[in-house]
Amino acid sequence: MADMTSRERVAAALRREQPDRVPHCELGVDRALAQQLLQWGGPLSQRDDLEQNPYTLEEEKAIASFLKLDNIHYVLRAPVYARKLPGQDGRLFYGEGMIRARADMDMIQLPDPTDERLYEGAKRFVDGKEDYSCWFVTRVGIFPTMLGMGTETFSVSLYEDLGFVEAVLDRYVDWAEAVAERVCSLGFDVFVSTDDMAFKSGPFFSPQVFHDLVLPRFRRVGRRVSLPWVIHSDGNLMPFMEGLLSLGIAGLHPNEKGAMDIVEGKRRYGDRICVLGNLDLNILGLGTPQEVEDEVRWLMRNVGPGGGYIITSGNSLAGYLDPTNVVAFTEAVERYGGYPIRA
Repeated sequence: MADMTSRERVAAALRREQPDRVPHCELGVDRALAQQLLQWGGPLSQRDDLEQNPYTLEEEKAIASFLKLDNIHYVLRAPVYARKLPGQDGRLFYGEGMIRARADMDMIQLPDPTDERLYEGAKRFVDGKEDYSCWFVTRVGIFPTMLGMGTETFSVSLYEDLGFVEAVLDRYVDWAEAVAERVCSLGFDVFVSTDDMAFKSGPFFSPQVFHDLVLPRFRRVGRRVSLPWVIHSDGNLMPFMEGLLSLGIAGLHPNEKGAMDIVEGKRRYGDRICVLGNLDLNILGLGTPQEVEDEVRWLMRNVGPGGGYIITSGNSLAGYLDPTNVVAFTEAVERYGGYPIRA
């Protein structure tokens, strides 16, 4: 098979076809890791915002070139009204939610989705994407709703004041609808929504809550999405799979190791969806280059055949990963990812 461009390769995999090789993509690379890999110098600092794009177009393409990724990505998420707590190297984590009662909803101030200035950065990425597959990354709204309300308020309100949950969630979903319609006209190649909905052991909420509260709102946003749609959620999504597949999505990420069996997922759903993932972050952080190579070879041999697979890390390339292992990951994908698979 003739060599494909990155955009062609990713598009083929998302159509569940077999490209020239397994595409290699990521949804994020922490700045602390990028600084080590590319020897950018300066203090090791990780992205200081969890909702805005962390890199310039030039930086994003430099990272993709170094790691031989097939995609670049642009992030635009609605604000989350939870306290942000610094972790190692300044990496931020969401803490206590701030929307504890209906009166607190006044603080929800989302960027105007009809203001063209909101999309200026996105347009620069599309205009400069070259042969990369350019991914737009946002959220539909259930995750910022849970984070903003806090787990306890959210959970109690599901049973004592469902209208409160719906009111907060609809603020985000209305915004996501408008943003999706606009960005899908800009020239992106893939639309990605990142709403975590599960622990490793199972979902955050019942299948009934998902069916009644979440799925109809995903469907609303989906009607505005005219690009291949990839849904990201950590954890065990098996109780939600039929509902997610009913949305007509193109791919599921990251099929988290220890929560989802990616081989079984492809066997059961590979005729309906592309699977993305799932190189274990524990191996990338604590393992050896040989263990990384072995894991890549295993994924290629067991998930790659027939196409419909995009290899990624099991979430994103975090700042705490071993740079040597990240390089070994890239090299192993190059070594074992060509079709026909010979891993």
